[in-house]
Amino acid sequence: MAFEALAEAAERWCARTPFQLIAAEETERRMDFYAEPGVSFYVLCPETACGDNFHVWSESEDCLPFLQLAQDYISSCGKKTLHEILEKVFKSFRPLLGLPDVDDDAFEEYNADVEEEEPEADHQQMGVSQQ
Repeated sequence: MAFEALAEAAERWCARTPFQLIAAEETERRMDFYAEPGVSFYVLCPETACGDNFHVWSESEDCLPFLQLAQDYISSCGKKTLHEILEKVFKSFRPLLGLPDVDDDAFEEYNADVEEEEPEADHQQMGVSQQ
């Protein structure tokens, strides 16, 4: 994909996240992203679709450990799109951005409707009448 198209896709992604695309260097095929409070990372885009992968990294020691999920995702089997990678990065950085983890929210909502039932002493078995 042409670098210009990738940069446009990154801008669209930024419009719905706290991140800003602060630099897009076509010669290095690098895009730098930043969000308050000091969360930064960059993406190196492959030149061709012939087996090259995207690469994500941060020069911030505070941010780098949070990128492990995205790095593992990139190195797993199959081609990844820039959008998919940026979504993984966003999910990884949610704790640093002060946002709740999306998986935790879904788990809490699911469990909010579940009530523990007290076992009843006088259960009748199905199909067996007690006389």
